[in-house]
Amino acid sequence: MKLMMTALAISVIALTTAPESAAAGDALRGKVLYDTRCVACHSVDDNLVGPAHRGVYGRRAGSAQGYDYSTSVSNSHIKWTEKTLDSWLANPEGLIPGQKMGYSVPDPKDRADLIAFLKFISQP
Repeated sequence: MKLMMTALAISVIALTTAPESAAAGDALRGKVLYDTRCVACHSVDDNLVGPAHRGVYGRRAGSAQGYDYSTSVSNSHIKWTEKTLDSWLANPEGLIPGQKMGYSVPDPKDRADLIAFLKFISQP
């Protein structure tokens, strides 16, 4: 009984101190994924085919200076969080119909790692 109560206490502590996402990502692996999958269209600091990503986490969608967003992204009122980035990477058109990104990331672990990297490069 004492062992069961200890296990329950540990579970409660783990749940209450867990990060926003249940599947915390690996930012180092996310950088590797970013460098192999995203740099054809994106850069951390420069707008290319897609907008620059430094500071994307916590930013309102469609608000990076100097990038010509689709009207649907500019008018979306979405803030980039773990949840919205995960939805975006899984299915951009499903989150914001009429957007311009023609690429998705089907694997949840890959998305979590990319999001961890985006969070890291968004820190002040």
